[in-house]
Amino acid sequence: MSALKTATLATIVLLTSASISYADERYPRIQDEVVLKECGECHMAFQPQMLPGRSWVKIMNTLGDHFGEDASLDMATAQHIETHLAENAADAGWFSGKFMRGIKGAMIPLRITETPYWVREHNEEVHPQAWSDPKIKSKANCVACHGEAERGYYDDD
Repeated sequence: MSALKTATLATIVLLTSASISYADERYPRIQDEVVLKECGECHMAFQPQMLPGRSWVKIMNTLGDHFGEDASLDMATAQHIETHLAENAADAGWFSGKFMRGIKGAMIPLRITETPYWVREHNEEVHPQAWSDPKIKSKANCVACHGEAERGYYDDD
């Protein structure tokens, strides 16, 4: 192998490693205004990379009973959001992020807070009594502990 090919290959490996590290720790800020408006009306609009596509499809197809609430949308809006979520889901790209770890085969998690990765991270770092804190209110209230969650930053150190 020539020196140029070796150097090119080494550069590709280094760049790929750097982007994997970044992509695995932070998530892109949601730019889609429809997703931000409709999902963010009742809760933070979660980054699609936190669930596999099949989970987003099921969630979007059961909006009539969305965790005990009727979150029904007109068909065009629901389809737009479903497409955005599925195309950007944890398993949509060549690289599956942290939230795919532990999700087996046909498993369809409907709550980010029940994914093996989320449970493992929060069981290790969060005291169980924290969930009863009135400022937190819910495990799905990411911004209570991660002030930059809406921007896709969940670092807590």
